[in-house]
Order: sequence, then structure tokens, then C-alpha cells
Amino acid sequence: MRSILAVLVCKLLRSIGGLIGKGSSLPGQIALKICPDVLGRVKLPQHIIAVTGSNGKTSTVEMIAAILTACGKRVVYNKEGSNQIEGVATLILSNCTLGGRMRGDVLLLESDERYARHTFRWFQPTHLVITNLYRDQLTRNGHPEWVYDAIRPAISPETLLVLNADDPLVSCFAREHDAGKVKWFGVDECPSSTKEHRGIYHDGARCPVCKGRMVYSCYHYAHIGHYSCPSCGHERHETDITVTSLDLKAGRLTIDGETEISLAFKSIYNVYNILAAWSVCSLAGADREAMAGVINNYMLKNGRMITFRLGDHKGVLLTSKHENSVAYDTNLAYIADTEKPCTVLIVVDAISRKYFTGETSWLWDIDFDQLGCEHVQKVMLYGRYCNDLAVRFKYTHIPADKIEVGEDIRTAADGLKESGDEDLYVITCFSDRDKLLAYVDRD
Repeated sequence: MRSILAVLVCKLLRSIGGLIGKGSSLPGQIALKICPDVLGRVKLPQHIIAVTGSNGKTSTVEMIAAILTACGKRVVYNKEGSNQIEGVATLILSNCTLGGRMRGDVLLLESDERYARHTFRWFQPTHLVITNLYRDQLTRNGHPEWVYDAIRPAISPETLLVLNADDPLVSCFAREHDAGKVKWFGVDECPSSTKEHRGIYHDGARCPVCKGRMVYSCYHYAHIGHYSCPSCGHERHETDITVTSLDLKAGRLTIDGETEISLAFKSIYNVYNILAAWSVCSLAGADREAMAGVINNYMLKNGRMITFRLGDHKGVLLTSKHENSVAYDTNLAYIADTEKPCTVLIVVDAISRKYFTGETSWLWDIDFDQLGCEHVQKVMLYGRYCNDLAVRFKYTHIPADKIEVGEDIRTAADGLKESGDEDLYVITCFSDRDKLLAYVDRD
């Protein structure tokens, strides 16, 4: 009776929350208080796919859902991105019958990397995708190896792991897992790869297994690339699903030497998200032709990239997770590669939507010197933490006369609206995104 009551209350609260635009976590929170083991009592679909990691969870989940839906599957997934156990409980229970059977062919979950062990206490994914592990939200997550240790208890021996072979820390999850239950995805060396590491710091310099010095034959970005440890033999695994050809400037990639995909967003991040989605969908039985039809020129709908107009400026907003330097670096690299005259607006007004912190040391991990190229005509630093940004930029090679500093975001928008017609790129986080979008015309 308690489990039936939990499902009923969750459905009711979810319906009420839907009317007011809220309710992705609270219904599940209440349901778990009524019946703490309710998630162990419900009947789940044959395929339970989970995605975790520092970056790319929401985007990868969106693409998996689009592919499997196109293949005729009914996919239940957390579109709101509410990825802790309360949000997962809301998703599952609101899609259950009162008898506890979940409707749908596939349960698809974005899972917070720190809390996955709580979510998967009562049930285990059939497939678990681990995208990457970076420095992310230092005040919450500490070091990537701490996050690695937080994920480990969530992994069941029966789960098929889908791992990024190009991340030396992620690859360690396979060391204690049945080799037959691991599939690998990765990117071959390509024109955008480098022989030297780029960035302010190098988290792949030491082997995560023995702490010996790591050797790389190529880097794709940050510590993601082709690596090996001469001391203990920890090295990049041979991949099962591979980007065999990649031309970021042209916006084309080839998967397994036979399927060419065009990129709507020419970012290495997007390449790995596509590859992760492709990998797990193929393992779940999706048809290659159907997958290519969905992913080709796919434009994310989750707000990670938004196009707009502001006066005569054609604008692109690139969501860069605050407290995550790799997210910033890849978007800065994208701007540097455009080669068209542009202005860049960086907004740091509230560091997080979930908690308050004034900790800005993460700004020093970002390679802002990437904006020191000729086609970047102006860099605008705005928001409550504009002075923190300004101090950081004093230690770049970008000329001071290219930099504008101000706190009021509306002032920045008004100034841009009244002058210039060059391309505009905005880099900010979800916490600050709508503060600028309130003044633009969305495409």
C-alpha cells in the first residue's frame, strides 16, 4: 500500500508542478519519504540507459532520446536534467501505473556523478555511459579522482559500461569490471589533434593508476587523447566505436570508416557527445542509417547553444559551465577557430543556480589567451564578478584597449544594440544565461 500511495502522491504533485512550471524533484522527494524503497518495487523496462560524467550528460541524453525515438522506441527520460535521486524518482513514478509498472520501452537517465550510488541503490542500469572526468565545481566536487571514487559504488557487475577510451581516468573503471561488459568509444588522431598539451594545467600528466609520468602520442583537448604509462602499462584501449576521420573546420566526421556526419556545431565537445550517443544506441539495437539521419546536422534543443540577434549583431550564446575550465576552453577554442570579426561577451554574475559561492579561483584555470587573435575585436567582461574577470585578463596577452569591463548586463546589451554589426559570441552559464537573453531577439 505504501508503494501505491507513493506513486499516487508523486503523480498528483507532478501534475500540479507541471501547471506552475516546477516539480521535477519535490514529488520524488515526498514519494521517497512515504516509501523509501519504492524504486526497488517498480517494474522497469528492458533497457535502462544512464549517462554520467563531468560534461556532456544533458546533451548526450538528448541525442540518445532523439535517436531511439526515431527508431520507434518509447523513451522516458529526464528532460529537465534533474539528475539526483529525487528527480529520478519523480521521472519513474510519474510514468508508472498504480500497480508499479513503468510505461515505456527505454528508461534513459542523466545521473549526477556524485549521487549515482544513491540513484542506483535500488536498480541498476543495463548500460552506463561515462563521458569524461574533469575539474568541475571545486567547492562541491573537489578533485576528479574524488568524483571517480564516488561513481565506483554505483557500478553493478551486470551493467554494460560504455567508456570514453580517450580519458585516462574514465578508462580506469574497466580495471575491476568484466572485459566482456565494457565497450569503448574514442577519436582517432585528426588534423585538430596536437602533439603538445594545450591549457593552463595538465591533469593527464601523471598516470591515475601508478602516478608515473604519462606519455601522449596526441591530444584532442585538455587531457583527452592517446596516452600510455611506461611505468605500469595503463594505456588507451582499442576502441569499438570510433571517429575515424574528423575535420572540425569543415564540420564533418566519419564513424567507423563508413558513416559521415555533418556537424551543426563544430566543437570537439559535440563530437564526443555524438560518439557517446551513437555508441550506446548501437548497443541498444538502433539501426546505423536511422542514427545517421537523426544526428546529421543535429542542433541541440537544451539551450547549450542559442542563436539570436542583438541590433545588427548575429549572436551565438555558448553555455560554459561556471567552475569548469574545460567547458570554457573548448568554447573559447571554437570562437578562435571561426576567423570572422567578432566581439566576445563573458558574463559571470552568479556562479551557481543551486548554491552561493564567491569562489572564483577557477577563472585562473581557463586559457583566455585563446581570445588574443586578430579577428576578436573586443572582449566584454560583465556581471557581478566582472572585476575578478578583469584581474584574470591582466595576466593574458590580450591588449587592454580591447577589453571592456562593467557590472550591469543590460548596459552591455544596450551598448551592443546601438553599435556595430560584427558577430557576437556570449560565454556564460545557465545561472546567467537568461539575464542576457531577456534583451535579445531569439532565432
